[in-house]
Amino acid sequence: MPFTLATWNINSVRLREPIVQKLLQEEGPDVLCLQECKSPVDKIPMEGFAALGYTHMIARGQKGYNGVAILSRLPIEDVGDKDFAGLGHARHVAGRLENGVVVHNFYVPAGGDVPDRDQNEKFGQKLDYLTDMRDWFRTEKPKKSILVGDLNIAPREDDVWDHKKLLKVVSHTPVEVEHFGAVMEAGGWSDVTRSDIPDGRLYSWWSYRAKDWDAADKGRRLDHVWATPDIRNAAHSSKILRDARGWEKPSDHAPVFATFDL
Repeated sequence: MPFTLATWNINSVRLREPIVQKLLQEEGPDVLCLQECKSPVDKIPMEGFAALGYTHMIARGQKGYNGVAILSRLPIEDVGDKDFAGLGHARHVAGRLENGVVVHNFYVPAGGDVPDRDQNEKFGQKLDYLTDMRDWFRTEKPKKSILVGDLNIAPREDDVWDHKKLLKVVSHTPVEVEHFGAVMEAGGWSDVTRSDIPDGRLYSWWSYRAKDWDAADKGRRLDHVWATPDIRNAAHSSKILRDARGWEKPSDHAPVFATFDL
């Protein structure tokens, strides 16, 4: 059964309900994973999504911060969440589709502005979060699984607009990239997006600070789709919907898509 999955840091699901509906209407992914929903679960505007056929949702929420949700027009079973690094944040939720595929939706901490855990507690929390992810995947090897979300790390040189300038900027520092790689290795994860689009600059986030984000094009690929070895060859048709960054009242992230023939 082929299905298409998308991941999108929406930066407030209630504020940006209209563009979520636009994406669902125009692109029609079977599963949409949202991060930074900034809403308690009972306040997520499900009525409008359900009217478009997305009658299934599993989510973890907080008032004003964090929050992850999986919207689906396919039946999906809630299979839990993990509180990585003991932060008490709503940053992970997992669901199982009827075909047995488990979808993990993550919102990894951004890490603040200073890439030094001694000077910046948030950077330490980010590294600890990634370490806990690594340890969990080592202990409980994932199978038939997809991991998506805003992982807040752009690992490759061509995942950022200027590799050298960003080496000391949070999201592209060597220590973060090393932790990112350790998580991937621990779970045997494959980078679906880069398997499909191996060459060239590729971004999913552009700062609000740029007066003309499109012309400046100082982006980073912070949003990812991964798959376990047993299903990675079933993935294809990856894309980043860059145009969504220019929609009315946009998120600073663009949705990332992949299709799986399973």
